[in-house]
Amino acid sequence: MPETPEKARRLVVVSNRVADFSAKFQTGGLAVALGDALKASKGAWFGWSGKTRDDALTAPPDIETVSGLTVATIDLTKAEAEGYYFGYANRCLWPALHYRLDLAQTNEEQSEIYFQVNARFADALMPLIEPDDLIWVNDYHLIPLAEELRGRGCTARIGFFLHTPFPSPEIFAAVPSQKRLGNALMVYDVVGFQTTWDRDNFRRYVMATLDGEQLQGDRIAAQGETTLASVFPIGIDVNHVRNLAETEDAKGPLLPYAGDDMKTIIGVDRLDYTKGLPERLRAFEVLLERFPEHHGKVHLVQIAPPTREGLPVYQEIRENVERLVGRINGRFGDLTWQPVIYLHRGVPQDTLTRLFRRSHVGLVTPLHDGMNLVAKEYIAAQAPQNPGVLVLSRFAGAAEQLREAILINPHDIQETARALDRALTMPRQERWARHNRLWQRIETYDLFNWRDSFIQSFAESDTNPVNLFPKEA
Repeated sequence: MPETPEKARRLVVVSNRVADFSAKFQTGGLAVALGDALKASKGAWFGWSGKTRDDALTAPPDIETVSGLTVATIDLTKAEAEGYYFGYANRCLWPALHYRLDLAQTNEEQSEIYFQVNARFADALMPLIEPDDLIWVNDYHLIPLAEELRGRGCTARIGFFLHTPFPSPEIFAAVPSQKRLGNALMVYDVVGFQTTWDRDNFRRYVMATLDGEQLQGDRIAAQGETTLASVFPIGIDVNHVRNLAETEDAKGPLLPYAGDDMKTIIGVDRLDYTKGLPERLRAFEVLLERFPEHHGKVHLVQIAPPTREGLPVYQEIRENVERLVGRINGRFGDLTWQPVIYLHRGVPQDTLTRLFRRSHVGLVTPLHDGMNLVAKEYIAAQAPQNPGVLVLSRFAGAAEQLREAILINPHDIQETARALDRALTMPRQERWARHNRLWQRIETYDLFNWRDSFIQSFAESDTNPVNLFPKEA
């Protein structure tokens, strides 16, 4: 008797913003990783359009078909955008998830709007969902979404992936409406984290605050719900970065003073207080103080595109960074040497890749970070026989995988300065040995491994096969 073919499962991705599938080339991990799976399953991507309008509450979703998949978006009112996105999500949850309770601000109105917008997402999404779908919800903006969908009768499998850190239970317990968030996370069939540290923090929170219970394997139970809480470290498209780096390398240097005697330290970060840019600049200043042999022979290239500029704390971090850049250049620079080259704007990926390839040190020093893909991109871009050295914060999620980097405490300015000196003077054989092990790890745990492992996690508590790529008849 012939085997019954597996039924294909459609993937539905939900995130605050959607990818632009009309673009010729995709940028960003989600778009690259999930694009093929969405197209293969004739799936859908749903999110906020990024636009506001006065009649958003009554306007229908904008639905279009792009490259064989459905892209659906809704608009928000100005009050919704302020309360949901700029308010509770980014003034409260974002700093708290990054261990910055001192910066967390909210009020009851913004908190309620956050939950109301998630309810609106659920209202708009329900007509698009089929019972056999796999729904993949992304990030802290949409924690309550599964609970809202279940309340509307959704029976599809729903997973959630948190791209940020999950803080210690003591930190998360201080977040306004934290029990509503904790209970909402338990409604998901799968909850994914970047690191074992994040997953264990979530487990401890559930045990301590929600009277939870540890079950077999990665399963936990609380408040009448059971979920699979597992680790899925996000990766990069290694081959794409490597091929781009090799192509760009042939174009030659980008930077002034790029001779054999000048070494480059590269940093690429959004201008966010979580990235540790002031601490990084002070560490570079200490390097020049303590190791004068590097004068005129090294420069720090810091690229820091703006983000969330409407919030006062981001204006403050910009002023602080620009003040430090000016101080270092004024103190140590001369007519032939600029110690810090600072760009407050984004640069194209091909330019970044060439900078990574030509830099002797990759400096990635967030105070806390979910993963930090710049660290992995730096590794992938290196010339295998003469690679640079990655100096990495132990508080970046990537540090759990990238143990052969020089791991530092970004709060310890002296330690970071010593690490920079060590990286700049490291012999080629040691650089090669470290890079070889790092390369093997990012190649094994790449972007597509992350995607496939998360999708397959649905199967651990599902009797139906999870198959987004069915065999052709």
